Amino acid sequence: MKRRFFLGQATAGLSALALPALGTTLASPPASLPAARRPAPVTDRAYWLATLLRVADPILAAAAAGRLKTALPVEAAAGQQEGRRNVTHLEALGRTLAGLAPWLELKDVPADEAARQQRAAEQARQAIAHAVNPQDTDFLNFNQGGQPVVDTAFLAHALLRAPTQLWEKLPAPTQAQLVQALQSSRVIKPVYSNWLLFSAIIEAALLKFTGSGDLMRMDYAIKEHQTWYKGDGTYGDGPDFHWDYYNSYVIQPMLLDVVGTLVAAGKERKELFETLRTRARRYAAVQERLIGPDGSFAAFGRSLAYRCGAFQHLAQASLQGFLPAELPAGQARSALTAVIRRTMEPKGTFDAQGWLQIGLCGHQPGIGEGYISTGSLYLCTTAFLPLGLPAADAFWASPAQDWTAKRIWSGQDIHLDHAL
Repeated sequence: MKRRFFLGQATAGLSALALPALGTTLASPPASLPAARRPAPVTDRAYWLATLLRVADPILAAAAAGRLKTALPVEAAAGQQEGRRNVTHLEALGRTLAGLAPWLELKDVPADEAARQQRAAEQARQAIAHAVNPQDTDFLNFNQGGQPVVDTAFLAHALLRAPTQLWEKLPAPTQAQLVQALQSSRVIKPVYSNWLLFSAIIEAALLKFTGSGDLMRMDYAIKEHQTWYKGDGTYGDGPDFHWDYYNSYVIQPMLLDVVGTLVAAGKERKELFETLRTRARRYAAVQERLIGPDGSFAAFGRSLAYRCGAFQHLAQASLQGFLPAELPAGQARSALTAVIRRTMEPKGTFDAQGWLQIGLCGHQPGIGEGYISTGSLYLCTTAFLPLGLPAADAFWASPAQDWTAKRIWSGQDIHLDHAL
């Protein structure tokens, strides 16, 4: 299967206008071209969707056909490939669906996206059916070793983000097998860190879809993260503070959605949720300020191979409508677009067959820790969460605006930043 096949799928519906080659930027049509003959400019939304589907299409196509295990390459650190081969497939599926889910769930999808959305949703359900059927050759690992609790959690998060498309529309036998797969991860003891939230969000999904989840697992994760709060919108990863992006990769998105699920079920206080949202709003402001004028960001901490997934939190704040007042939607969109371009367009991001390769800016195998493999990389899809917003939403409809760093470093005046 060639790379151009997936790119063609991803850009279907963009008329004859093709995406630029990797490493280039979109250029305006020549002014000399008559207006009637000029192609319509590619909107941010069209670019986001085409990029997301370019990433997701190989995973969806293989998993829907029941051949993810045979099709997905396993790139990993030296000496780690064999061990990662046992877990990388659930990584790829769970993380891809976690980012794709809000768009799959969008009801008033633009007409030019409808066919692609329906196809992707059908493939996602087929993929889940293969993944959770113990008799299927593509049955995935939900409970052997420690890693599966991580990616069972990302799959659970996807279910919470797309309850209609990824749960209600599943056949009853597949729903039962999915519940069994989620429950089977309980044998894994999570590390005393952000991993507590992996167990918690699995239980949150079970609570939502079956009416019964382990409240102790959820409560323990919530209470420990309350004690790990360091101030100014940031949590420690365990008792200690780490300079990395795990507040965005895992902590704040999962903490918010675990507590939100409990509140909706009448099993947690709304006041706690509002406290968490206040902290999350501040962290969204911090995230936007981390984005440099060219869309790059400080490359510190673990898991940089997740690329633009480092900004899942800012994407979720946009999706769920809790951006800070000083951060207009058009500015957040422009900042995220810059990050997506900076991390997804460099040469080497994809291999010749369209699979992601390890790196932050292109193919950089040395940037992957021992726990990183090909499936891990699909956490980048979580930067695309705002595709779950209608095209008329302010996030998409507002004019583009320079983001904070771009304004500062071009000499524009800005407002002061203040701690929470």
